[in-house]
Amino acid sequence: MAKYTELDINSQGVATLTLNRPDVHNAFDDVMIAELLKALKEVEESDSARVLVLRSEGKNFSAGADLNWMRSMADKNYQQNVDDAGELGLLMERLDLLSKPSIALVQGAAFGGAVGLAACCDIVLAQPRSSFCLSEVKIGLIPAVISPYVVRTIGERQSRRYMLTAERFFADKAQELGLVNDVVEDFDEPLNKLLEALLANSPQAVGACKKLIRNVGSRPIDKDVREHTIKAIAEIRVSDEGQEGLSAFLEKRPAAWLKQS
Repeated sequence: MAKYTELDINSQGVATLTLNRPDVHNAFDDVMIAELLKALKEVEESDSARVLVLRSEGKNFSAGADLNWMRSMADKNYQQNVDDAGELGLLMERLDLLSKPSIALVQGAAFGGAVGLAACCDIVLAQPRSSFCLSEVKIGLIPAVISPYVVRTIGERQSRRYMLTAERFFADKAQELGLVNDVVEDFDEPLNKLLEALLANSPQAVGACKKLIRNVGSRPIDKDVREHTIKAIAEIRVSDEGQEGLSAFLEKRPAAWLKQS
């Protein structure tokens, strides 16, 4: 049974993954990382899960790495630190590559590795007083494992500022940087609207679209990219859901996945 996280998949296909260590501001350690990895694997492999919502209990989304856990790393050798960082790296990779759409709900503070979690999600909602900080250099470390995702999200120029200064910034600035999509007072209504929109779409097409964005997002528009997009649309057109979606549109009826959700 999970100690620091909770996973619930409801009848509509919404998988809610909750960080549940409010007493330490949802700071993560090796135990929480292992639990999150297990939960994400379950969501990925679940036929019923269609959308992931990542949220947390308490006043803060996450303070990043647990100080006691980081202190223990100082007593371990280089290889042990490589192995330990590898688990965090796998967590970021698994969240980033999840085939189902993901939404992060950020309240309060999101520091250090928590910024990485947000950067790995497809959509981020934050409250006006939510704050973010890439704080690692303050304690003599660097945001290494999360850096590919954060730099991709906010760009190299802004990463130079906020990774080097470790300045704290709030939701409006995070939205300006591209880390946050929408700033909202309350999560419920905006979240429900997003879920309604996502669940109305073909699960197969949504997964293929995520893969498409990842494949073309940072590449020059050359012959290889153009050929990739041609093959991608051809594959989805002949897929079961592609055929069903086109038929439903032409016949002016709900698609099969709408009946299931």
